[in-house]
Amino acid sequence: MNTGHEQASQAAVAPARPASTVVLLRDGPDGLETLLLKRNKALLFAGGYWVFPGGALEAGDLEQAAGDEERATRIAAAREAEEEAGLRPSPEDMVLISHWTTPVIEPKRFSTWIYAAPVAADAEARIDGSEIHAARWVAVAQAVREHDAGELGVLPPTYITLCDLARYASVEELLRIERSRPPQSVFPRFCHADGQVFVMFRGDAGYESGDGSCPGARHRAVLENKCWRYVYEDVAAEFPCLIGP
Repeated sequence: MNTGHEQASQAAVAPARPASTVVLLRDGPDGLETLLLKRNKALLFAGGYWVFPGGALEAGDLEQAAGDEERATRIAAAREAEEEAGLRPSPEDMVLISHWTTPVIEPKRFSTWIYAAPVAADAEARIDGSEIHAARWVAVAQAVREHDAGELGVLPPTYITLCDLARYASVEELLRIERSRPPQSVFPRFCHADGQVFVMFRGDAGYESGDGSCPGARHRAVLENKCWRYVYEDVAAEFPCLIGP
């Protein structure tokens, strides 16, 4: 993994392709549940990780949205959910919760809208066994606990989204509150220092320079024993925490 300095010195940066992800939600016996999909280990992007349904925008999405990119991301999210999990949420019911842009060091980059969307309480996933090898409905709080125990492999955007949404008790509560707050825009920077691998977010003392070892505020997700740990310490108020109270 490149350091922040190597990241900053790259001569060519791959363009970030528009994409969307949808966090499918339903109320379950143990609280708010979401659908997680396990990607084929052979895939170059996120192979073997658990993810939410999603993918890049296609020409047909933009055509259907009459060129409106925001509308197209909702259409793409619904299409990807149907293709990957056999479920098609309503684009009108989706709530934008965040927007993530892939770090510049990555050869394959995305500008990703992340939506939350309700589905029926008895919704069951259907996967093709090709790109997606497994699917499971899991209580959001349980998914966080499993990851913290090293039992659920996810990437930082999935981890932080799960942590943020674990505070909600129901689909209705989540949608109501998320509609009332502006979505966060996240542009991480990969780095390693002092024997640790982590991604820095805006407000971290090392974010602009790419030097993760410099003293000061800490706004990052640190990889420890194959698990991510979110750190938010002494960060200026203009850079809000990515995980709600």
